[in-house]
Amino acid sequence: MSEPQPSPMLTPAEMARAAEDAAHAKATGVPLKSFMLGLTAGGYIALGFVFYLTTQVGAENMPYGIGRLVGGIAFSTGLALVVLTGAELFTSSTLTLTARAAGRISWSQLLTNWGIVYGANFLGALTMVALIYVGGTWHNANDAWGAVVLSTALGKMHHTFLQAFVLGILCNLLVCLAVWAAYAGRTVTDKIVAVTLPIALFIAAGFEHCVANMFLLPLAVLIKDTAGSDFWTATGLDEQEFASLTIPHFLGHNLLPVTLGNIVGGGVMIGIFYWTVFRRHHRLTTPAS
Repeated sequence: MSEPQPSPMLTPAEMARAAEDAAHAKATGVPLKSFMLGLTAGGYIALGFVFYLTTQVGAENMPYGIGRLVGGIAFSTGLALVVLTGAELFTSSTLTLTARAAGRISWSQLLTNWGIVYGANFLGALTMVALIYVGGTWHNANDAWGAVVLSTALGKMHHTFLQAFVLGILCNLLVCLAVWAAYAGRTVTDKIVAVTLPIALFIAAGFEHCVANMFLLPLAVLIKDTAGSDFWTATGLDEQEFASLTIPHFLGHNLLPVTLGNIVGGGVMIGIFYWTVFRRHHRLTTPAS
């Protein structure tokens, strides 16, 4: 008799177990490994944003929804690279709350992992800021590329603290749904398809992702502070309109509330919710070894 063929995808219960196992492995792994993989994740998300920004140059001539859809699909490249390479992204690392709920890791292990990955993501994103800036990418299309950076960043700085927090919840609900769904796939194609539409949705709708903002906002501040008069003339932008683009404003009025919202949206509304549905009963009925 031939051996039974594996299912083409994991069941929802198997996905929940895979997510919990992955969370446990991340939180109990070698810190240096998490740091290195966090660097790459910050860089990959930044590259996804580079792709998004490029698609938005001239997009004002397209219907609003179509332009946002194109940009969202382009940005999903970043998370696809994270998933396929095993990089560690803070927003998806919020799912380590499942391993904490299962009692497989301590709060200290969870928070240490979050701190390492968050810092590494930030450093990876800032590395891409330096490369994009020094490479002159922001001058592309007669400085229109840089103008898109500034306009996109300014829109994010106009949110209230509560709005940024809620937009962070909505964003990471979708990011962690994408990662959770990717656990079901067994092939590269499965995983790419699983992450693309949820990520395109959050970008198209204008939700807030802390790691993406670690790239966009510092780059916007750098351009605003160093661009010469030729840039402002070529783009037709008024430099004074971008006075709110400062690092303190970014950290306190965007990054902080968005990060907190990302934790709630991903760790609680996806991680803890699905762990409760599919794993809590298993933990309560499995005898201790």
